[in-house]
Amino acid sequence: MSASNTHLTRQLGLLGLTATGICSMIGASIYIVPFMIQRNVPGIGPYVLPAFLFAAVPAIFAALAYIILASAMPRAGGSYLYASRAIHPYLGFVASFSQWFGLSIVIGVISYVVVPFFRDVAVALDWTGIASLLETPWIRLSLALALLWVFVYVNILGAKFYERTLIPLMILMFVLGGIVIISGLSFDHSDFLSALSAKEGRSLELNETSFHWPTFLSAAALLFSSFIGFDSIAQAGGEAKNPTKNLPRAIGLAILSVGLFYIAFTYAVYHAVPWQFVAQEALEKDITAAGVLSYLLPSELGVLILLGAAVALVNDLPAMILSVSRLVFSWAEDGVFPRGLSKIHPKHQTPHRAIILSGAVSTIGILGSHFAGDIFLGIDIMVTSMLVNFLLMCISVILFPIRNPGLASQISIFQSRLIQLLIGIGGTFLLTAFLIIHTMKDLNASVSAWYFHSTPVWLIVMSLATVLFLFHWKKMQSSGVDLKTRFSTLPSE
Repeated sequence: MSASNTHLTRQLGLLGLTATGICSMIGASIYIVPFMIQRNVPGIGPYVLPAFLFAAVPAIFAALAYIILASAMPRAGGSYLYASRAIHPYLGFVASFSQWFGLSIVIGVISYVVVPFFRDVAVALDWTGIASLLETPWIRLSLALALLWVFVYVNILGAKFYERTLIPLMILMFVLGGIVIISGLSFDHSDFLSALSAKEGRSLELNETSFHWPTFLSAAALLFSSFIGFDSIAQAGGEAKNPTKNLPRAIGLAILSVGLFYIAFTYAVYHAVPWQFVAQEALEKDITAAGVLSYLLPSELGVLILLGAAVALVNDLPAMILSVSRLVFSWAEDGVFPRGLSKIHPKHQTPHRAIILSGAVSTIGILGSHFAGDIFLGIDIMVTSMLVNFLLMCISVILFPIRNPGLASQISIFQSRLIQLLIGIGGTFLLTAFLIIHTMKDLNASVSAWYFHSTPVWLIVMSLATVLFLFHWKKMQSSGVDLKTRFSTLPSE
């Protein structure tokens, strides 16, 4: 069965789409980043939650841009498709290629950081032998690779199997995350200091730190990564039921529910645990919300919280694999990537070759985390990629009616041109500012080798994408493809 006469099928409902966005967003972004940021952005101190709220503003503008574009172009490969039809195919491809690369690397990073959560569960249950094994480097690496490829297979098995896997895990994640929120609000700093003294005989000096705008903005730019994920809903546009309504609804529901969860979660943990302790511990080891709260909770409750963190991280994997693989499928379908990668599995109706390729790149993320020893390299690459991608989405909203009035007439959400311009221009300004801040922070960071800076790595990836695009573009030109028509209309279904 050839790629030209097989297509994705619309099997994902509103709940499955919303779960895809939620599970792509909640994970390392909430259980690790708001606490490890004390090491990555020294001096942020008590201002993590305000930085979180500030980071939400450009994310909201980007989400509104996605909502507008998704209502007019409900197909697989969302962000690539939107920019290629609203601006130019080159910009659509190179931006989404860096997004694909960045997110694929982060899938590997997440697979790698899940293992210490299971180690912490073993420690909490006093399974010292198992905990010791999970500390063994080659075992951690092997388990990370196994976990990744299990969820690659889940994606290959089809949308229905994917939904049956993802939705129960999402519900469990929220239930167990609720334990963190309730626990954090039930204690204060004095309770924590007493527990720290009783358990380890330690005292903690609660020194203060002053507010510093450059530090705050750097933290907000990094915390912006926590709101990345709702775009995965757009990538699944080719498999959404009633897409013109369900895609915008799912994006809105995902960012609203996750935003509220983030605020409650971060506030609760820092309500119970002094930021000074978090900052001190982060300098010495990788820490998590579950780990710092373990000082206050009985072991049984601590195990549940650790499991909740593990579930949240595991949930990232199937949703993000779906997202990145649909980008590959969409490129191949348009002809700017090898056509064979658009082939659909005859039984499961999934782009299995695109899924396997994305899994292979995610494997690089696992190996990079293992040998570089710093998960923030992968996260920094993703943040750079997604800031550029979201920026292009806002520019797409501005240019869409000018560059492609036919498709733009299909917009069914925020049809007022004035509202579209406010969203597009506002998002462009904020995301440009965040991109500059993030890039300056990266270039000024002290690292042992140039390739530990995310910006030059991202530029190398963009250069590779440019070479690939030009090769396939010239190939289509020489084959007599009507490029103007192909890149001004939507792929057939």
